[in-house]
Amino acid sequence: MNGCKALVIGGSAGSLEVLLKVLPALDTDLSFPIVIVIHRKHGTDSLLPDLLATRTKLKVKEVEEKEALLAGTIYIAPSDYHLLIEQDHTFSLDYSEKINFSRPAIDATFQTAAEVYGKQLICILLSGSNSDGVNGLKTVKDWGGEAAIQDPDTAQVSYMPHQAMINVEIDHILNADTMGEFINSLS
Repeated sequence: MNGCKALVIGGSAGSLEVLLKVLPALDTDLSFPIVIVIHRKHGTDSLLPDLLATRTKLKVKEVEEKEALLAGTIYIAPSDYHLLIEQDHTFSLDYSEKINFSRPAIDATFQTAAEVYGKQLICILLSGSNSDGVNGLKTVKDWGGEAAIQDPDTAQVSYMPHQAMINVEIDHILNADTMGEFINSLS
């Protein structure tokens, strides 16, 4: 790892509980942005950024088109859009077809982040019930970044991190109790 420049966290069923446990443990002076992609239905979870903001002193916001990624900010993928990261370190929202039955798809964000940040990217895949994120983690590894997963034994729904574990060379296996400490150590 050549200094973390971006952290992307993806998850689905069971991942919100992990985030609510991890966010209070985060330092307020992180030297990189955190991007969170959670599977959520269109129009149902508009309160997600507000809920997460109650758990951390870091700035939490839902991503807007062409917004620049800034250190110390937590960005939430909006529902019903794929969240892409552009070469100029801005976000792009994409309404193309669903990937792994999901929009936003974790794969899309992991893959575009890998192409931008390369060795300076870490991606964490949390609890979930499909294999979204697995191909993205492969791309992260191909570009020299680090792949981390929630320990499937501690995941509410173990399918997603377990699929990553058997298909990708994983650098870090984390549980919710130590994930905040791990993230702080990257800064």
